[in-house]
Amino acid sequence: MTEETPGFEEKPDVPSGATPDDAESAAAPSGAAPAGDESAAAQAQLAGLTAQLDQVRTALGERTADLQRLQAEYQNYRRRVERDRIAVKEVAIANLLTELLPVLDNINRARDHGELVGGFKSVAESLESVAAKMGLQQFGKEGEPFDPMIHEALMHSYAPDVTETTCVAILQPGYRFGERTIRPARVAVAEPQPGAQPVKSEDTAADAADDKESGGPDEG
Repeated sequence: MTEETPGFEEKPDVPSGATPDDAESAAAPSGAAPAGDESAAAQAQLAGLTAQLDQVRTALGERTADLQRLQAEYQNYRRRVERDRIAVKEVAIANLLTELLPVLDNINRARDHGELVGGFKSVAESLESVAAKMGLQQFGKEGEPFDPMIHEALMHSYAPDVTETTCVAILQPGYRFGERTIRPARVAVAEPQPGAQPVKSEDTAADAADDKESGGPDEG
C-alpha cells in the first residue's frame, strides 16, 4: 500500500514549460462552463421570454378587439329592439285612435247641432281629452290651400274670389298621430273661374293708377 504523507495535497500534473494560467485551468473542475457560455444562455432565455411576452400582448389585443366588437353589436341590438318596440307601440296607438274616429265624428256633429249637452257633453269632452293626450291631432281649416297629401276633395266648384285651389268647406276634419296621417281631411274645394284674371294686389293697383295719372310709363 502507498501511504499518503500528511500535510501534502496532490497537485495536477502540469507539463513542463506551462504558464501559471495553464496551471489554473488545469486546476479548475472539468464540469464548469466558461463565463461567455453563461452570458449567451442568459441572452437566449431573455429572447425567449420577450417572444412569449409579444405573443401574450398580441393575444390580448385580439381578445380586446373581439370584446369591443361584441359590445358594439350588443349596443346596436339594444337600439334596434328599442326602435322596434317604439314602432310597435305607435302602430298599436294609431290603430286604436283610428277606431275612435267615427265616435269623434259623431261628437263633432252633435256639437254642430247643439246636441252636446248634459252628461253626454262631459263624456265627449273626456274622450277628446284622452285622445289628445295619446297624441291625436285634428287638422283642416276653411280657406287653406288644397294639399292632396293631407286633403281628400269630395266636392268641387269654381269661385271668382280664389287664386288657387282652396278648401272652402271642411266636411270631415283630418287627424294625425305624430308624423302619421291617420285620416286626410275631407273637404270641398273651389278653383278659380276658367279665364278669370288674377286678382291684383293693392300695390299693383296703386302703380297702375300712378301710371295713368302721369300719362303712362316713361318711354326709353
